[in-house]
Amino acid sequence: MTAPHDRFAVAKVARLATVTPDGPPHLVPIVFAVAESTVFTAVDGKPKTSNRLRRLANIEANPRVSILVDHYDDDWSQLWWVRADGIATIHHDGSVCERGYELLRAKYPQYEYVPLDGPVIAVDVDQWSSWDG
Repeated sequence: MTAPHDRFAVAKVARLATVTPDGPPHLVPIVFAVAESTVFTAVDGKPKTSNRLRRLANIEANPRVSILVDHYDDDWSQLWWVRADGIATIHHDGSVCERGYELLRAKYPQYEYVPLDGPVIAVDVDQWSSWDG
């Protein structure tokens, strides 16, 4: 059986959960890369309705986040999920930003064509939770 951290790391998409300043949760799909106990995602050049993304404002107000990866199968004995809970920081430049870009480019060949030059969110995971069928 694959370790939960490994299942998480190789998944292609996750959901990032933040909390808005007035309390409701905010959930968005993300691409990501993992190095040790840090999860990296970035604001890339895919079209967005605004450059002032709610996830960034939410993290500035409350850096506690959750990231969920899951797998569905019609054979429910194959179901699983892994959640990473931690503290997010936003990086606009510097070594953390460059490391995030490097890991994301290595995992997603699409970044050969999609600009990757926005802020990097680095989540220092303090708890891994998982379940499988």
